[in-house]
Formats: sequence, structure tokens, C-alpha cells
Amino acid sequence: MIEFVFNEKRAAQAAARLLRRHGGPMEYFKLVKLLYLADRKIFIEIGRPITGDRMVSMEHGPVLSGVYDLIKGDRAGDGSWGAYVRPRQGFSVSWTGCEDAEELSDRERDVLDEIYGEFGSLHWWDLRNETHRLAEWHDPDKSSAPIDPAEILASSGMTDAEIDVVAQETAEITGFMKKYAG
Repeated sequence: MIEFVFNEKRAAQAAARLLRRHGGPMEYFKLVKLLYLADRKIFIEIGRPITGDRMVSMEHGPVLSGVYDLIKGDRAGDGSWGAYVRPRQGFSVSWTGCEDAEELSDRERDVLDEIYGEFGSLHWWDLRNETHRLAEWHDPDKSSAPIDPAEILASSGMTDAEIDVVAQETAEITGFMKKYAG
């Protein structure tokens, strides 16, 4: 399985960009879905996601596990999340106002804007239904199950050989990050 290294600061900056575009509190369920879709889109394009988060199937569709845990308060994190995203109030989260986004490339910011433009006006339930149509989502029956990122690449039309190249490059980057950044 292709594995990434979660980067809380990049995830927080991506969430902040979506929340700022939204202009007010957003249901956290919707935020997690939008971040998943952005990670998915850029992963297909360049072979690495924005957040590096672990993708999982849950009852209501695919989510980013670490982001979901940060929102719920089940993960301590390094403090980056709280600099950009206020603690949830009921079912919503909001932007702190911090505009720093130096961790994100221009293309990553564009992808976040594209995803918000395409899906940002949807009600969370409609967004849930959209993500249920993704090839990599499998109903885990009130539990969670890991999503193999290779399945995302295969559903986008990549050949096994192309997927193997992405997997090898990702393993090298992930190994380096685990050794030197962690």
C-alpha cells in the first residue's frame, strides 16, 4: 500500500483556505470531504497529496483520518491545526484568520479553489453521496477501512506500471521524511 507522512501544518493551511473561501463556519463533515477531494485530485495529478494524511473509508464516505481526529479533538497534533482552525462548535469549524499558506504550492492552492468551486455549495449530505460514487470507497459497515491510494490511481486510468513508479517515488519520499523530519 502506498503510504504518506501526515503534515499537520499543510493540512491546517489547506483547511484554512477552504474555510476562508466559505466565509463563515462550515460543517466539519463537509470540510473533511473537501480536503479529501483536494488530496485525491492533486495525488492523481502529481503523485502526492497535499496533507499526506491516511485515507480511510467510513460509513459516510472517504475521509482523511488525521484531520478527522484533529477536528474531533482525538489527536493532540503539533499545534499547527489550532493556529488555522478554531475548535469545533457543535458540528462546525471556522477559520482563525491566519492567512499564512507558505507550505502550499500555487498548484495546491489552485486545486483547493477548484474543489471548493465545484463542491463548496453542496450540502454535506449531497457531498457524502458524491464521495460514495468514488471507486476507492467501500462501505466498512459502521467502521473504517484503509483506502489504498493505488486504487485511486487505477480508477483514474493509470496503468500498473505507472502506479508502480508513483509507489516507488512515494516510498522514497516517505522514507526520507520519516528518517529526517520526524
